[in-house]
Amino acid sequence: MVNNEDFSKRLQIVIDYYGETASSFAEKIGVQRSSISHILSGRNKPSLEFILKILSSFPEVELYWLLNGKGTFPSSENKSEPKTALQKEIEFEPEVKKVVKEGSTQNNKEIERIVIFYSDGSFKNFKN
Repeated sequence: MVNNEDFSKRLQIVIDYYGETASSFAEKIGVQRSSISHILSGRNKPSLEFILKILSSFPEVELYWLLNGKGTFPSSENKSEPKTALQKEIEFEPEVKKVVKEGSTQNNKEIERIVIFYSDGSFKNFKN
């Protein structure tokens, strides 16, 4: 049985680790903001679907640790620093990586913004 109070503390640790707000965390895992609020306050217990959404969105979170506090977070396989959204979602070709890192192209033009389009029609806009 999952202890609500302990689960909500571990959930808050995950949210803080990734530097998310409850709203942005809810958006990333695909639940309503109120679901996060109710779980953090202890009003509701997390559903299996809720837990699975966390695990699929944040692979560094271990199921056993999230449910009962045994194990490690972040998982020992992925002990690196959390990546930014840009690092997580895009794997660039070497030359494009150089351009993004330096913020300019061969013609000394500055990158103004990068727009990432997702298959569901949503997008993210990164400005320099």
